[in-house]
Amino acid sequence: MTEIGGYIELDTFNLPMRHDGALALNCGRNCLAYLIEARQIRKIALPYFLCDSVRGACDRYGVTVRQYHIGADFLPAELSPDADEWLYLVNYYGQLTAQQIKEYAKKYPRIIVDNAQAYFDEPLSGIDTIYTCRKFFGVSDGAFLYTDAKLNRELPQDESFERIHYILGRFERTASEFYAEASANNRFFETEPIKRMSKLTENLLHAIDYAAVKRRRIENYAYLADKLDGCNRLKLRPIEGAFAYPLWLENGAEMRKQLIEQKIYVPTLWPNVLSELPPDSLEYDMANNILPLPVDQRYGADEMKKIAGETTK
Repeated sequence: MTEIGGYIELDTFNLPMRHDGALALNCGRNCLAYLIEARQIRKIALPYFLCDSVRGACDRYGVTVRQYHIGADFLPAELSPDADEWLYLVNYYGQLTAQQIKEYAKKYPRIIVDNAQAYFDEPLSGIDTIYTCRKFFGVSDGAFLYTDAKLNRELPQDESFERIHYILGRFERTASEFYAEASANNRFFETEPIKRMSKLTENLLHAIDYAAVKRRRIENYAYLADKLDGCNRLKLRPIEGAFAYPLWLENGAEMRKQLIEQKIYVPTLWPNVLSELPPDSLEYDMANNILPLPVDQRYGADEMKKIAGETTK
């Protein structure tokens, strides 16, 4: 029976939601799990330079994994997929162009594009493409999948109200107070089944001014690019709505510690690479020494100036 009256809950938001036409699921790894089940994927090629959660999803479904190396341009260094093998192509920092994706799709018709770091890139017709929400917005879960594959079963809907505490906490206090809770939320999805996106997350995504978010990220990225491109080992192209500005330094690991001391929190993405690959490998160097500097919508010129100043000391 529907309740009427009583205390007022969170308002319902109605702004246009980006990726509204995609399949809305509970997390990025379950977008891959959906494809594994719907397309009956049995073999897949994954890059070594990747979060172990993706490989974990493959292992959970009994998919045979073959790994490949990438180059300093983030592109696959060598590829020779078997006839029945899928290629998992990661759009690192949004540096992969639409034309490059199309070229890979011509060579390897079984392809999945991971746009977890490229939320504002458009999906390409006929190519399975994954987007995740937590890297760009203040939500505790949520992902979008573009595909024409269908599961022949009803998916339950996720609920987020018990997992959003750390998001609300950081809004009023400091990130360090809720870091353990945020990390626990990341681990939570290791065993979660495929579910539809929660009503709460979808509602919050309808409250975002995406044009303003994109504009701020473009401005912040451009500022850091102007100040730091000269010392960056990466050769980057301009990004529309960037996830972060990736700065590759010889002493990136040490610089990360110095930035954290100044309360500029720069994560080590894919720390599993540091234990899985030898120190002389390119992927080890990139995981250890690339600094994904924040350029998101919370910040403006003052914060970018501080980041650039601390990084070039």
